[in-house]
Amino acid sequence: MNSVAPAVHIVSQNQQSTLSKSQKLFNNLIKKIDAERKRLVAWQTMIPLYHQKHASEFAPLTQTFNELRAELVRLFDKASAEKLFNKNDKAKLNDMICTIAAELIIENDDEDLKRIYNKHSGGDIDAEIKEEKGAMKAMMQDILGVDLGDDFDFGSPESMMARVSEKMQQKLEDEEQIRQDYQKRNVKRKRSAKTLAREAKQEAEAQNISQSIREVYRKLASALHPDKEQDALERDRKTALMQRVNIAYNNKDLLKLLELQLEVEQIDQAAINNITEERLKYYNKILAEQSKELRMEVSAVSDFFRIRFNIAPDVSLSPETAIRNLEDDIKNLKKDISGLKDDLYLFQDLKNLKKHLKLYKIPPKTIFDDESFWEMEPFL
Repeated sequence: MNSVAPAVHIVSQNQQSTLSKSQKLFNNLIKKIDAERKRLVAWQTMIPLYHQKHASEFAPLTQTFNELRAELVRLFDKASAEKLFNKNDKAKLNDMICTIAAELIIENDDEDLKRIYNKHSGGDIDAEIKEEKGAMKAMMQDILGVDLGDDFDFGSPESMMARVSEKMQQKLEDEEQIRQDYQKRNVKRKRSAKTLAREAKQEAEAQNISQSIREVYRKLASALHPDKEQDALERDRKTALMQRVNIAYNNKDLLKLLELQLEVEQIDQAAINNITEERLKYYNKILAEQSKELRMEVSAVSDFFRIRFNIAPDVSLSPETAIRNLEDDIKNLKKDISGLKDDLYLFQDLKNLKKHLKLYKIPPKTIFDDESFWEMEPFL
């Protein structure tokens, strides 16, 4: 989708005249739609660049970082058997081992790390992960109001979002079916004249809204139909334009249809300025719905991006800042890797490790930790 400045805009006829309430609303809706279009384009432009940088720079560094952390876990595991360390030291080693190993096991199902974790935790990491996934699934089902099924896959954000989208769509379809069934039952009942009048008015409104966008489409289709064109170049041009018209009509994109009318000079600024109040009423309803749908699309894209790359809800996120934040993460990850290498070298001497343990404090455990099992901070 290409973002363009909003060419469709009602302007005052002269310096003394002011726009009506409907005309002002029309202009405001055009501005909102144009802003959401640009926002969507910004996301769609940024995401492939982010994917590329994440895969080529961040992911390899993350792998190196995790490999070094696994090496640190094994060093701590081996050290915990040494007589140099007292009961308090070993308790601290156990805590560090379990904290790091749990994160790494979630990232990579490593059997050796599982063995080490179970040894130092006295528990079963597989059972703990299964329980945590069950709790997460239950929470998601409560929030979304859908049953995600017994085979819900936590394997990847993509598969999770696909299942959620599938279930949400099914929920909407079920609710629509319930609504239709309810309406059918009501048809059989006696309704008051007031109810019948209200329903008739609503139906007429819906028909007028649909007719409003259909009229714009028909005018464009009549003027641009390529089969009526003898010149080959002009036929190709009209074919391309009709493709854009059909896409806009199928998407109920009134603004794009009006822009196309301006582009092919089917209407001009004077025609826009003189749209009747009656027609504006229906146009504004279409544009308001279009603006709402665009906002929802932008929100869905940004939410999926946040889930895909495990970006916390409290982290400010926008197309303009995402890659800059990733560059900061890459820079910090390089520093963390350097620090880990230093620690691994330093802790080869167990006396240095014992000194470090004196400074280390086991974090207090609560029923509801501030950090999720899935988002624990890495130990350095």
